[in-house]
Amino acid sequence: MKKLPGFSKVAQGTVTTPQGFRAAGLAAGIKPDGKKDMGLLVSDVPATVAAVFTTNRVKAAPVIVSAEHARHGTGRAVIVNSGNANACTGEDGLLHARAMTEAVARRIGCPATQVLVCSTGRIGVKLPIVKVQAGIKQLLGALQPHGGHALAEAMMTSDTVPKEIAVHVSYRGRTMRIGGVAKGAGMIHPQMATMLCLLTTDAALTRAMAQRTLHRAVEQSFNRISVDGDMSTNDTVILLANGMAGSIPAPLFQDALNHVCLELAHMIVRDGEGCSKFVTVEVRGAASDRDADRAARAVANSVLVKTSWCGGDPNWGRIMDALGYSGARFDPLRVEIFYDNLPAVRRGIAARTPVDSLRAVLARPSFRVTVHLHEGAGRAVIYTTDLTENYVTFNKGE
Repeated sequence: MKKLPGFSKVAQGTVTTPQGFRAAGLAAGIKPDGKKDMGLLVSDVPATVAAVFTTNRVKAAPVIVSAEHARHGTGRAVIVNSGNANACTGEDGLLHARAMTEAVARRIGCPATQVLVCSTGRIGVKLPIVKVQAGIKQLLGALQPHGGHALAEAMMTSDTVPKEIAVHVSYRGRTMRIGGVAKGAGMIHPQMATMLCLLTTDAALTRAMAQRTLHRAVEQSFNRISVDGDMSTNDTVILLANGMAGSIPAPLFQDALNHVCLELAHMIVRDGEGCSKFVTVEVRGAASDRDADRAARAVANSVLVKTSWCGGDPNWGRIMDALGYSGARFDPLRVEIFYDNLPAVRRGIAARTPVDSLRAVLARPSFRVTVHLHEGAGRAVIYTTDLTENYVTFNKGE
């Protein structure tokens, strides 16, 4: 197992790897195919809660309810369903989301404000609350310390694989853990991507530290990915810290949490709907970080650029075009573009690298596009995919 600075990966680690967490996942009949569609995560003791939600103006009922509950700062559980987003469902949607939290709270003996709720799936369809309530009863009987994998499976919609990870963190002879599960494959675009992510730790965190470290981790991970340029109504990242392993210095915890979130974010991109390539877009030398971010996002979200990557065509002219409308300030005659380490553009015109060499880079399942604007020290990175015929076929209907 590869050692990482200050922490190490846990083989087959998941959201229940930290002490004091149990989970379950099962099929409650929300999905017509009979696959798992409900999950529950519970901390055995009250935990500090931090959360980040979609910035979409259209917010699903579970986002509204969870944001209200997260403001109380203490959490015991998260109830999740897939197969139905409970978004754009009016007052019934809010009633159903609250009913889900209340049903869990009654059975574990805590206020409803200590239960958060997440939903994912098709927008505009009312939640089958009778099936959901029955599923909650079953979940409470199925909770176990090794139930994180079943929870990860229950969160999936168009995902092809569950996404989960955990790390050990060593400090003064003590071991703390951070675990996480996530879902997401389509409608992926910051801020945030179409995704759900549940994070746990047995480290003791103040509410301010939990929220601060989560925001920073999300900014460098889930807010740096894009599959198709669409932002969801349901995006949610929740962190529960139950303190059972003691305190930890903020910088060490931040590094470990950054790693967990970035790994989960990469899993989402690699599982992007219909994608065949994982592409890192890096912009350097911008006049500011904001300009670099604008330029990187324009390239990563350009349909023309993404389809050229699908076809293995190193069409750097499309990248130049995207840079030009991005809003970033630069002189086109100073731009350099690289595919991995091979120059495609020097001083705004074609470099001397043979086209076949550039095509060989694009034939790889993973490669990096680096743009240097030579305007300053600004830098940004976006993780994205190509755009394939399979994506269109998959999304023509549900």
